[in-house]
Amino acid sequence: MSIKLIALDLDGTTLNDDRIISQANKSALEEAVRQGVNVVIATGRTFSALPEDVFHIQGIQYVLTSNGAVITDLRTKETIYENCIAPEAVERAVELLKQYDFMIEAFTGGGAYIEKSIYEQIKTTRKSFRHVDYVLTTRQPIEGLYDFVLAHKEHIENMNVNFENQQDRAMMREVLGGLENTTLTTSFDHNLEIGGATTSKAGALRELGKILGVLPDEMMAIGDSPNDMAMMQLAGMPVAVGNAKDEVKAIAKYVTASNHEDGVARAVEKFVLK
Repeated sequence: MSIKLIALDLDGTTLNDDRIISQANKSALEEAVRQGVNVVIATGRTFSALPEDVFHIQGIQYVLTSNGAVITDLRTKETIYENCIAPEAVERAVELLKQYDFMIEAFTGGGAYIEKSIYEQIKTTRKSFRHVDYVLTTRQPIEGLYDFVLAHKEHIENMNVNFENQQDRAMMREVLGGLENTTLTTSFDHNLEIGGATTSKAGALRELGKILGVLPDEMMAIGDSPNDMAMMQLAGMPVAVGNAKDEVKAIAKYVTASNHEDGVARAVEKFVLK
C-alpha cells in the first residue's frame, strides 16, 4: 500500500499529554511531506483553537476543522470547503438546548464562543471539568450566546454541549439524537458535538481527496476518539493510538504507541517513510 495522505487527529493523538507536538512527531511528519505525502490535520477544534505547533510543521497545507465542517488552505488562508449545520436544524437545536442548563459552545467563522457568565466563572474560580487554560485561551466570551448562534445560523460549524456528570450526558445523547438533519459525535468523555447532517471528518477528507487526486485506499488516518472513527473507516490504513477508546481500536488495522509515546511518529515511520 502506498500512502499519499496522512490525516491526523490532534487531541489525544498528535498532541501529547502536555498538549504539544513532540519533536519525534514533528520530524516524522516533515519527512513524510519531503517524500511527497500530504499531511492533513483533521480535528474537532475550530480554526482559532489550533495550537501554534501545527503551524510550525513545515509543509502542512490543509486543515480540517470542526469535525470536518471546514477545510482551510493554510497557504492562501482560504476556506475551500464548508459543510455546516442547516439553519433550520440550528434553530431546533437552540430551542431544545434552551430547556437545559449545560455549558454550550458554538463554532462559527473559525471562532469558538461561550456564554460570558460561564467564561467569567471559570476565569474567577479556576475550576471546571474542562481543561481551564484551554477554555480560557480558545473560547471567546459573548453575552447572549443563543441569540448570537441564531444570528449566525447560516454558518454554524458545530455546537458543543458539555456535561459535568455522565448521567446528564447519557440522557442528552438520547435527546439530541432525535434532532433531525444533524449528526452527533463526541471527542472526549464530557461532551457531545452537534454537526450537520453530512458533516464528518470522513466527508471532508473524501472531498479533499478528490481535490488532491488521492483515493481513500491511499490514505492513513490516525485517531483516538469516536469522532475519528468515520475517517478511519474511510482510510485504507486506519491507525489507533495506544490510548484510544476501545471502539476506535476495534476498527483500526494497526494500534501504535500512545499519544505521549510518539505514536504518530511510530506509525508514520512504519507505514509511510521510505
